[in-house]
Amino acid sequence: MAANVPAFLGVAALVLISPGPDTALVTKNALMHGRSTALATSLGVAAGLLVWTLASALGVAAVVHASATAFTALKLLGAVYLMWLGIQALRSAGHGAAGTPALAGGRGIGPRRGFRQGLLSNLANPKIAVFFTSLVPQFVGSGSHVLLPSLLLGGTFVVMTVTWLSGYSLLAAKAGDLLTRPRVKTALDRFTGCVLIGFGLRLATERR
Repeated sequence: MAANVPAFLGVAALVLISPGPDTALVTKNALMHGRSTALATSLGVAAGLLVWTLASALGVAAVVHASATAFTALKLLGAVYLMWLGIQALRSAGHGAAGTPALAGGRGIGPRRGFRQGLLSNLANPKIAVFFTSLVPQFVGSGSHVLLPSLLLGGTFVVMTVTWLSGYSLLAAKAGDLLTRPRVKTALDRFTGCVLIGFGLRLATERR
């Protein structure tokens, strides 16, 4: 039995380039806190995906997918967390308008906190569980031994994600370096804050 890796790569690439909470969070941290924090956030997202990969391969994620209660609880937790991050971005934008941008101020966050944000944001997204339990198995051949192919496809998606988000975070941080005017910085912080809140609201109202 073998996994259909080429077909999976095409589908995974489309999933990756579609904007979502992880991309919004990386963008926020790149613009507000710089390259190192954004890269750490990308690694946090990848770590979350690695956990989901192992959970899916061992059948844990399937429980979240099958249980309406577990899915709803995780969905609401993720929604609250995203909205909280958005509110934090809006608050930082308000402070940035009065003087020094948040990137240089004392309210900035470091790589460790950025990693934790990426990890928690990804783990609290039940749609990832659905991805690993509904989409990935379609590219695994029939048979009783599905652990290794599932790990292969999940690991491939983790590598693709960290590569994509790391490159994206570097570009976003570079753009942030160019946009140094306080008014522009404040507008960007407000925009990313609203986007995160919007993703949180969408996650809270989505159905399986």
